[in-house]
Amino acid sequence: MPPPVAPAPPPMPWALLAASCLGMFAASCSGTTRAPFLIAMAQDLETSLPLVANLMALTSVAWGVSSLVAGAGSDRWGRRPFLIGGPVALALCMAGIAASGGFLAVALWATLAGACAGAFTGVLMTEASARTVDRQRGRALGWVMAGQSLALLVGVPLAAWIGAHVGWRGVSLAVGATALAAALGLFVTTLAPAGGRPLAGAARTDYRAALTARVVRLLAMGVAERICYGLAAVYFATFLQATYGLSLAEVALPLAVFAAGNIVGTLLGGQLADRLPSREKVFAAAMFGAAVAALALFAWRPGVAVTVALGFLYVLVQAVARPSLMAALAHVPEEVRGTVLGLNVTSASIGWLGAAALGGWVMAVQGFAAFGPLAAAIAVLGGGLALLGRRA
Repeated sequence: MPPPVAPAPPPMPWALLAASCLGMFAASCSGTTRAPFLIAMAQDLETSLPLVANLMALTSVAWGVSSLVAGAGSDRWGRRPFLIGGPVALALCMAGIAASGGFLAVALWATLAGACAGAFTGVLMTEASARTVDRQRGRALGWVMAGQSLALLVGVPLAAWIGAHVGWRGVSLAVGATALAAALGLFVTTLAPAGGRPLAGAARTDYRAALTARVVRLLAMGVAERICYGLAAVYFATFLQATYGLSLAEVALPLAVFAAGNIVGTLLGGQLADRLPSREKVFAAAMFGAAVAALALFAWRPGVAVTVALGFLYVLVQAVARPSLMAALAHVPEEVRGTVLGLNVTSASIGWLGAAALGGWVMAVQGFAAFGPLAAAIAVLGGGLALLGRRA
């Protein structure tokens, strides 16, 4: 008697994934597209460059806090209010930034924009998880997260080109228009409810029920992964400028190569997360590989081309870990999935802040030579946590 044939998985919700990727792209662009205009903003707002640069920290903190609240709220009231209302509110905040006449007004609107972005980015991942089966979630979440990488690869250069014609205020309006397009796409693609969608008026989420020992360990792995990525993403351009004396214009192509490595690694990681039996082993292998690549990237400096190639390799290998982690976090009961994935965005914000703080301190004390051992140690810690869970 032939063995039973496993039923074919349902088709992937490609329209929803495209709208979610656009939403993630708009949310990421709300902060990253300020990078080419820091000097122009400081002059326009009659303030100092460090103050304008610190707008990213305000955005990150608001993003993390908002994600914590929105994740639990989506479990209680449903996801659609956040999926549609979040991008619309983000568009209004970007318009507020464009209309601001002083730094304090820009800081206020930028903080609110971070909160609005946090209100729907974790919920995007929850919705994508709800509309796919377990062995599709690595790929689905990989496509959603690709929006972040596209913000670096496409969003920042496009913003610089647009800004040359309409200034940083016009770029803010363009990002707002993108957020509105994402809201429209999410409105259309979520008209039919996902299976198991939490109903409005459900019981209040119990954080203690969501924060199991397994989830806490996965969140800690996520913090380690984001620190490893952030150390390179935040400081790679500065590393190239300090090491090889490159100008700002000359680092544009290396940064595009870096962003492309992140996209390729994320999509490859999604395939591995769905096709291999152990997602935690995939995560551990990627983090151990990233540790080796980090040591080579920051210690060996034979020339610009080789260093950029090593940067591409480092971020590609490290990005393979992210979809496996996200798919593992999504493998929780439906009634707490929004809370858990909201906590994931909060932990990612902690990782970004940790990368900025640790990187700045290490660069000031020991220089870029210490970046390799620091990134390698944190990567090994993250991979070790994954293997510890397997043994448990």
